[in-house]
Amino acid sequence: MIIQTHILQKALDAALSTGADFADIFVEDTYSSNLSVLNSRPDKAIVGQLYGAGIRVVFGTEVVYVTTSDLSEKGLVKAALIAAQSQTGGASKIIKPIHLNNPNQFDSIHTFGDKPWEINRDKKMAWLNSADQHARSLSTHVTQVEAALNEKFQKVQIVNSRGVSVYDERAYSRFNVETFVETNGTKESSAENHGHMGTSEIFDRYDIKAMTKDTVDRALILTKSGFAPAGEMPVVLANAFGGVILHEACGHGLETTSVQTGDSVFADKMGQKIGNDCLTAIDDGTIANEWGSLSFDDEGMPTKKTTLIENGVVKSFLVDQVGAMKTGFEATGSGRKQSYKFAPASRMRNTFIAPGKDKFEDMIKDVDYGLFAKRMGGGSVNTSTGDYNFQVREAYIIRNGRIEEPVKGACLIGRGIDTLGKITKVASDLKMATGMCGSVSGSIPAGVGQPEVLVSSLMVGGKAK
Repeated sequence: MIIQTHILQKALDAALSTGADFADIFVEDTYSSNLSVLNSRPDKAIVGQLYGAGIRVVFGTEVVYVTTSDLSEKGLVKAALIAAQSQTGGASKIIKPIHLNNPNQFDSIHTFGDKPWEINRDKKMAWLNSADQHARSLSTHVTQVEAALNEKFQKVQIVNSRGVSVYDERAYSRFNVETFVETNGTKESSAENHGHMGTSEIFDRYDIKAMTKDTVDRALILTKSGFAPAGEMPVVLANAFGGVILHEACGHGLETTSVQTGDSVFADKMGQKIGNDCLTAIDDGTIANEWGSLSFDDEGMPTKKTTLIENGVVKSFLVDQVGAMKTGFEATGSGRKQSYKFAPASRMRNTFIAPGKDKFEDMIKDVDYGLFAKRMGGGSVNTSTGDYNFQVREAYIIRNGRIEEPVKGACLIGRGIDTLGKITKVASDLKMATGMCGSVSGSIPAGVGQPEVLVSSLMVGGKAK
């Protein structure tokens, strides 16, 4: 998929014809495949193709976005004119001619194996079914197994009125397994997922049997667990997906999507100290083959490593092109969107708490009574205030400096900026996890992560007294 440069130049000229300050075009060709196995049988095999373009024009602070699936010269120019003519008054500005280079030759730090459509589907189904069979071989208490493989291969071409012209390819593969068990009338489940920016390497990158065993073991532990206590207490958050709290409760507040409207508690915190010296938070889109990485963002800007918080001080926001126009902050290569059907917005890439100098064992020893949140689940967040409520899928009581009995039904309740201020220890063993992030520009792959961290005081919701 390459649209000839002279066609894109004509479409940009049309988009600017009524005096827009800025215009860009995003062209997409995406292949997707979703396969799943349920109870030892194939469940879903859905393959799709998405093909189209989005044209954005900016008049001052007003943004107009038009989409089309007609990628002919006529179709693109027509869509561009529709966007341009949404602004009345005619073109009073002198529009400088746009000179686009041919799209940059595709060159990426990310390496891909066989494309999704090049791999035999029966092989994929057999791989998924092996998870089902392994789970059942581990315990007679397993009642149901769901395993799924989601793949996407995206080709994009982006040009804008500042002369940017880039071509990029992105590939994503993600595996998920969920196991259900029943013991003495008690039913529980546990899920595990892993993904990366890549293709066929997923079959060698992850040990599907080990992942499946983890889900069986955790589900069985839950059937024997009592309920978590309620109250305010120290909480040790595990590494990897523990970083979802930073992502949801804090990361969105650092995006100019919310900062530019003043709807973020971080809007006036630039340069202020909001956490202890041990806290540094980073959003990095440059990690090779990491889930949330990109060579270019969806506005054609090279992606970057952005330090959001350094030693407890707010250092940067995540800034897209429109966010830069509205706030004056420099764009950070963070303009992202689900597909051509959405206008881009400032979004996270791989967001994590940087490694610290503390030891996990010392964190546990420092707690007389508290909670070890080993595996986080879903939750809800008010992105304006950062108030959150997250489920804990796997948790243990910490008593007298030791990890003791497992508990279930725990949730963590807090406010993002307050929680950051209560992180007193950060370990060194950073791990990343995969997630799908939803916002105004759709659902996108986003990496989350952290080492283990100690939060000195956090409200835990639970049923036990």
